[in-house]
Amino acid sequence: MTVRTRFAPSPTGYLHVGGARTALFSWAYARHFGGTFVLRIEDTDLERSTPEAVQAILDGMQWLGLAHDEGPFYQMQRMERYREVLAQMLSAGNAYHCYSSPEEVEAMREGQRAAGEKPRYDGTWRPEPGKTLAPPPADRKPVVRFRNPADGEVTWNDVVKGTITISNRELDDLVIARPDGTPTYNFCVAVDDWDMKITHVIRGDDHVNNTPRQINILNALGAPLPYYGHVPMILGADGEKLSKRHGAVSVMDYPAQGYLPEAMLNYLARLGWSHGDEEIFSMEQFCAWFDLDHLSKSPAQFNPEKLAWLNNHYIKQADNARLASLARPLLERDGAQFDGTPDLQAVIALMKERVNTINELADAAMLFYRQPAADAALLAQHVTDAVKPALAQYAAQCQGVEWNRAALSVMLKEVLAAHKLKMPQLAMPLRLILTGQLQTPPIDAVVELFGRGVVLARLAKHLG
Repeated sequence: MTVRTRFAPSPTGYLHVGGARTALFSWAYARHFGGTFVLRIEDTDLERSTPEAVQAILDGMQWLGLAHDEGPFYQMQRMERYREVLAQMLSAGNAYHCYSSPEEVEAMREGQRAAGEKPRYDGTWRPEPGKTLAPPPADRKPVVRFRNPADGEVTWNDVVKGTITISNRELDDLVIARPDGTPTYNFCVAVDDWDMKITHVIRGDDHVNNTPRQINILNALGAPLPYYGHVPMILGADGEKLSKRHGAVSVMDYPAQGYLPEAMLNYLARLGWSHGDEEIFSMEQFCAWFDLDHLSKSPAQFNPEKLAWLNNHYIKQADNARLASLARPLLERDGAQFDGTPDLQAVIALMKERVNTINELADAAMLFYRQPAADAALLAQHVTDAVKPALAQYAAQCQGVEWNRAALSVMLKEVLAAHKLKMPQLAMPLRLILTGQLQTPPIDAVVELFGRGVVLARLAKHLG
């Protein structure tokens, strides 16, 4: 069997974290077996589907690097195929026209609720042997209902949850086409999975209730059944279903917040799947290891701190040129001045060890690309008459020292020894004069990056 998986989002909003994880698992399973990963856009909800939402899905998939092998296929472009299958089912007696109005259906359900019964369509227009149907109302367009088996059970071996059995008596005759002929969700999904030869359906467990309906439709069509695996939902830190109030849930919020796609992928892979104690791994490793046997049956909990920790790891591993290309637009937005300033890649190399996001990296790098504006009280506290002679000697020795971090470190220690000062007594005023702040990376590294000209000019401004 050639493995064929699919990701089939509805374009009614952004690509959320749960959807991205489903896409990742489906993609990785296909990659593990050298199979095919299909992208399908389920856009039959005309009231809620938008081109912007379609683009958000495509952008999210592209940012994550989850390339599809086939598609994207759009359900609204497959209407002719759905009409063909509907006609076949009507002809075979697997579907029928139902003329009950929405008001009539709601009334029958209200009556069932009042009687303590499960609300469902009562089969008024369902053909049965020996049953005489009323003449169709001339002024009403019918829906098409699937003739669900009246008895028996639907059983499937869910690759995540184990064996699941649903009684057909729990399922009523599903509407598979609206009065205007537009097919409905479960029907389209069944036909698509059949036509696209999908072998494994990996999706969220909010779809468990759809599965017996789709299985019955596929059985009526004489189509092979895929394997189904329903992954538990993702919860927030408070144990509730992940939502906007937990922070970013749209995948494309994360690049805007300064996360790298490899960190997001690594994090999503561990939400509901494990390979021993491995926490950090490449997508090549993930695809080699991934199987459905190690998907968790329990909901996963989204932990922003762990995602930030992973992002820190990948930032430290990332190429400085790539990080600079991501940080530079943020620096430019904040008014960074690049003329006569340190090389951005060199600044990135110094700063990237201590940040969790690209946004933090840009903020940290900004001290090299703006004029220092130290608080007057801090300057008065640290740039005192007692320390100015040492600053003057430091400036003088800057004139001829070899300009690299090692030589600058030796020079700084010589000045400290000559004036019997401790490191903070000289490093603090130097930081304030050069950057306007008290906390920076090691002062010799900062001085090296600023360059001789900038350091001498800023010292001269404070030494008179």
